[in-house]
Amino acid sequence: MIDSERAIASLMQRVLELLNEHPPGFGEYQLIQRLRAEGCPWLPESAFGNPLSLFRTHFLLFHSLYRLRDRLHGEQRAYLAIGPLHIGLLPYRAGSDGLVFDPLRDYYLDLRHLFQTGEDEVRQLLQNFWDGLNSSEKRDALRLFALPDDPALDERTIRHRYRQLASRHHPDRGGSTAQMQAINAALKVLLRHFA
Repeated sequence: MIDSERAIASLMQRVLELLNEHPPGFGEYQLIQRLRAEGCPWLPESAFGNPLSLFRTHFLLFHSLYRLRDRLHGEQRAYLAIGPLHIGLLPYRAGSDGLVFDPLRDYYLDLRHLFQTGEDEVRQLLQNFWDGLNSSEKRDALRLFALPDDPALDERTIRHRYRQLASRHHPDRGGSTAQMQAINAALKVLLRHFA
């Protein structure tokens, strides 16, 4: 895939050019698509073809972004916001607090993770992500319904609480559409976990 410092430096430079050309920034997927459309030689053609290719594409991009962030901060030029939903240049912030503590930085700057992470590990990372997302989703739904996280929680109790919330928050009864949508979404989550 990639094994030279020159290739990484070239990727960093092209990403910086794209960010300067597009001040609002990009989402990760949008930036990868843009680089691939240009025929970027550092990203595989099958960037989204399988979990391992997706991981390597993501890792390589984030490795380059963290190095670029460090460089731009060292040159006092800009602060680079790095996240899956927004990658963009922000004004430089002086001092050591200009770089927000980011526990992922060390992970992405260690290229061994790029080359030593295998397909089974990537699948486990993805499973952990989905498990965490489901856990967070469940916790938020329970909070909205004001119900305990109790294995004995049953469908009848969930539906009873739903009817109470719906009668209070339904738009036809003076409630908000957004709140009612959140209640409906939470019902689906709770039924998936407890029914």
